[in-house]
Amino acid sequence: MTTMTYKHWRDVPERSWRWKNFSPAEIACRGTGSLRINEEALDKLQALRDQLGRPLIVRSAYRSPAHNRAVGGAPHSKHLDGTAFDIAMANHDPAAFEAAAREVGFLGFGLYPRSGFMHVDLGPARQWGERFPARPVPFAAETPPAREVLAESRTMKGGGAAGVATLGAAGVEVAQNVLAETQTAILPLVPYLDTLRWVFIAVALAGIAVAIYARIDDWKRGLR
Repeated sequence: MTTMTYKHWRDVPERSWRWKNFSPAEIACRGTGSLRINEEALDKLQALRDQLGRPLIVRSAYRSPAHNRAVGGAPHSKHLDGTAFDIAMANHDPAAFEAAAREVGFLGFGLYPRSGFMHVDLGPARQWGERFPARPVPFAAETPPAREVLAESRTMKGGGAAGVATLGAAGVEVAQNVLAETQTAILPLVPYLDTLRWVFIAVALAGIAVAIYARIDDWKRGLR
């Protein structure tokens, strides 16, 4: 088991940090910025993150002796060795989290439902604290970001086509006026621009019709 200590987490060589979902600042002492790296503990923490597939919010990891005393930590706390982590349960089901933590090799568990976190460490095997209450419902399934939903919306596509066509028609009209006023040599082109403007207007109307139809169809199917 390799352990390395740094006066400040900024002193950690970037090439030596291999835990992709965590940073030295997250694991360092909150009071002093010092850091003790216990590779076995961090390997298990990364394995737990990989298994759960969700971010782990580290409330406390390594503590310097002075900071441990300041926060009322146990005199022989595993945080002093860099082998303990307090993880917020805001985005985890505590029962599933505990099971996964045991599976990757954590042995010590402290349950703090009132403070919303769970302590895990390398052992010895023991457990303390109150059980977390069972969640009334599981976490909701993750939904696509809004931009992805909008990209699939027929209403948005129809409205977008109408908007682009409207801008095109306006642009043609401006060009037509400019040519009529300043470019007398190419006045024969003006009628063609007028035709192009009407084409854009037709496309805009078609886009509006598509948007209205899609909206009504979604409403009928309960997809509002």
